[in-house]
Amino acid sequence: MIRIAHFSDLHYGTKNRMEADRCFGAAIDRAIALGIEAAVLSGDATDHALDLHAPAAERLFAQVRRLADHCPVLMLQGTFSHEPPGTLAIFKLLGGRYPVHVAERIEQVALTAQGQWLVSTGWCFDQLPAGARALFSCVPTVNKAAVAAAVGAADAAQAVGEHLAILLRGFVPINRAARLQGLPTIGVSHGTVFGCLSEHDVPMAGFDHEFTTGALFAAETQAFMLGHIHRHQFWEQEGRAGRQCIAYPGSIGRFHYGEEGEKWFLVWEVDADQARFALEATPARRTIDIVFDGKPDLDILRTTVSQQDIAGAFVRVRWTVADEDRHEVDRREIERLLEGAVETKLEGRIVPVVRTRAAGISQLAHLADKVRVWAQVTEARVEPLLACLQALSGQEPEAIVECVLRGQEIHCGESRTKIEPMTDIEPVSLF
Repeated sequence: MIRIAHFSDLHYGTKNRMEADRCFGAAIDRAIALGIEAAVLSGDATDHALDLHAPAAERLFAQVRRLADHCPVLMLQGTFSHEPPGTLAIFKLLGGRYPVHVAERIEQVALTAQGQWLVSTGWCFDQLPAGARALFSCVPTVNKAAVAAAVGAADAAQAVGEHLAILLRGFVPINRAARLQGLPTIGVSHGTVFGCLSEHDVPMAGFDHEFTTGALFAAETQAFMLGHIHRHQFWEQEGRAGRQCIAYPGSIGRFHYGEEGEKWFLVWEVDADQARFALEATPARRTIDIVFDGKPDLDILRTTVSQQDIAGAFVRVRWTVADEDRHEVDRREIERLLEGAVETKLEGRIVPVVRTRAAGISQLAHLADKVRVWAQVTEARVEPLLACLQALSGQEPEAIVECVLRGQEIHCGESRTKIEPMTDIEPVSLF
């Protein structure tokens, strides 16, 4: 049996540095205290390309070196937009007590009893290396652009999943040989499992996802350690390969508002015929979302603040208002009510005024006909509008203005009309 700490999606970067470093540092402390024998980082250690002199890069190097002083470390290439190719190469040179292996290609690596990594020359071992203690099958992020160039953009999404399923089945013979010798077998990859849930509780269903649970179980590893999805979830099955388990630990910290659930890293115990893990929480920041369907109600906001502990939390307030009401939102008062929060983010969605166009209205010769068509489009009563139009057409502009200012009715023959603002009618373009 081997005990492995599984971390993923650290996302060290300019914006996330403090959250990532606090959570990863606490996770390393806990993992060392639990006596882990190896560590796996399953992709997206960085959030974007980092300069070597960047504070985020320095902190990530320091934390991985601290981990490597305790046990061997395996780092997997993650999403190219987060970890541009070559980003992880420098970690091989950290020089800790134990080596850091960076898996940038499809390969197998064996961990020896002496804590060294033995790497296959091809995509898998022809036979098990002598002295192996555990066998890892590594499938880093797939370059979908290369697949599209080979099979065409239209077929690329489906081709990725099909080729990965074939690849995973190709690991079976060597995994079976390892199991017969009593060695734990572990898969490590970075991608999306069809049907998994995102951190915002959205099912990930589509033809462009890399894996199915069936394809992952078909590799016949006891544990399959995944990265990329920021929400912890897992799948298990019992079969001829023993008790198999697939799991995402989720991101090490909470990097976005609206993320559901706690944040964890996993401590695995993997045998030749079974795998199990324990959840270990990280000190991720607290986020609070306060959402209004319309204009923010300050009384409701005060009540919400009094009922929730916002001290030390990151608070987001969201609302939706019509364009003409946007000036009525008191941002300063909202910020004052939330002054105990570490961060206050205000997001207002403005609904623009929608103008309805009446087809062919510009071709009508008479204004009265245009008003009839306009009323039909906007579902307004046409009679008072025509009466008003008739009253207006029979008076001089100065007289109309004087009547409006005095609130008097306008007389036009037998017609009497009082001009009042019409605020409940939808605007429309007459031309």
